Amino acid sequence: MEEKIKKLEEFRQRYYNPYSFTSFSKDSSLAEIKKEFSPQRAVSTAGRLISLREHGKSAFFDIADATGKIQCYIKYNLAGQEQFELFSQLDLGDIVGVEGNLFLTHSGEKTILTKKITLLSKCLHTLPEKWHGLKDVELRYRERYLDLIANVQSTEIFSKRVEIVKRIREFFEKEGFLEVETPMLHSLAGGATGRPFVTHHNALNIDLYLRIAPELYLKRILVGGFDRIYEINRSFRNEGISVKHNPEFTMLEAYACYQDYTYMMKLTQDLICRLAEAMYGSLEIEYGGKRIDFKPPWRRISLANLLKEEFGLGYSVTEEEFVKKMSQEIEIKEGLSRSQIINLIEDLIESRFFGEQPVFVTDFYTWMSPLAKRKKEEPNLVERFELFCAGMELANAYSELNDPQEQRKRFLEKAKSDEYSEGKIDYDFLKALEYAMPPAAGLGIGIDRLCMVLLNQPSIKDVIFFPLLKPKNET
Repeated sequence: MEEKIKKLEEFRQRYYNPYSFTSFSKDSSLAEIKKEFSPQRAVSTAGRLISLREHGKSAFFDIADATGKIQCYIKYNLAGQEQFELFSQLDLGDIVGVEGNLFLTHSGEKTILTKKITLLSKCLHTLPEKWHGLKDVELRYRERYLDLIANVQSTEIFSKRVEIVKRIREFFEKEGFLEVETPMLHSLAGGATGRPFVTHHNALNIDLYLRIAPELYLKRILVGGFDRIYEINRSFRNEGISVKHNPEFTMLEAYACYQDYTYMMKLTQDLICRLAEAMYGSLEIEYGGKRIDFKPPWRRISLANLLKEEFGLGYSVTEEEFVKKMSQEIEIKEGLSRSQIINLIEDLIESRFFGEQPVFVTDFYTWMSPLAKRKKEEPNLVERFELFCAGMELANAYSELNDPQEQRKRFLEKAKSDEYSEGKIDYDFLKALEYAMPPAAGLGIGIDRLCMVLLNQPSIKDVIFFPLLKPKNET
């Protein structure tokens, strides 16, 4: 690095300060240049210098951007002495601007015949020569910028993630949904079960929470008269980190008035099938070495029936009875918290249904689902489903409870057992329901997990640009 800094100072004295540029005429991305290739066409583009092959008074070199790479060629008697000597001062990793004309080499490779090269930013580190030889996977997550520079596959994954989110938006817009935004700072942590992150607002001198879910605010919008809405949001849970969990994550929530949870089943099925076909041209994909077939209709399984068969639990089992029974089954002495109960059930389902096709799990207990509407034929269960695919929960949906009196009762019951609510109840949300919320269905999809499955990635860290990691003490 000291040598490169010295080289930078010499370059500044001899030519110019490469960091002084505020813009450069990059007419096209490298992929666009190759796609619309026409011999002799003049181009002006830019990228990172990633390889160099010198041949005396000429050299081939490659530059890359997020769309791909292209070969360039510079020759002393064509570019001139000054340009060729400037080129000789460059190092791998430098950001350069290239101006010239397109041509095909004898081997048929699309190439830029360089007439002018401009150093736009100096790289002061040495790029890894053989990225796949590195065994420290954490380095890919901790220094994602280096991962993206050196690993073409990572760039492709994140480009496809961007495409997935774009297609999700297009899907919901075609279905008549409006995209809305709701607060990330909440005075009460509600809308889901989970430990919140706590922060403090100095001007008002109040504690606030990073949202664990946007649900209660989105329902307020339904009360206000919007029939179909969705939000692609960042939510936060102050809990563990694993291959399936990151404390900060991206979630889709969508709500449709005058519909129930069966509508959301079809909507979810249609969305994911549409994404799979767009990405692969097929409803069959590979994940973790196994085949997943998205061909509808997807299988449905009753959670209440599964627990009845497995542990002898009836539909009317209370939370206390459930905790006692499950604590005995897994041989723990202390009682389970509400969030631990939910995690336990999800682990049970995930272990059973890695399967070759997604599975809708229905019939959750009412006490597990404080915001969902009861089933008319069985009031101890609610109209709810969770979608499991590749051993993970991808989605959660239900017919929304819109009875303000019933919702108040459920909140009071939840406040007694929820270790994170501190007994607080969102009375403003209850007041909103008292103004009448139409019957509606709601859906939540974990975007990060969905990307894991669609992009065949084993860890959620592989589809999040900057996953949360334990800090390193370094300057």
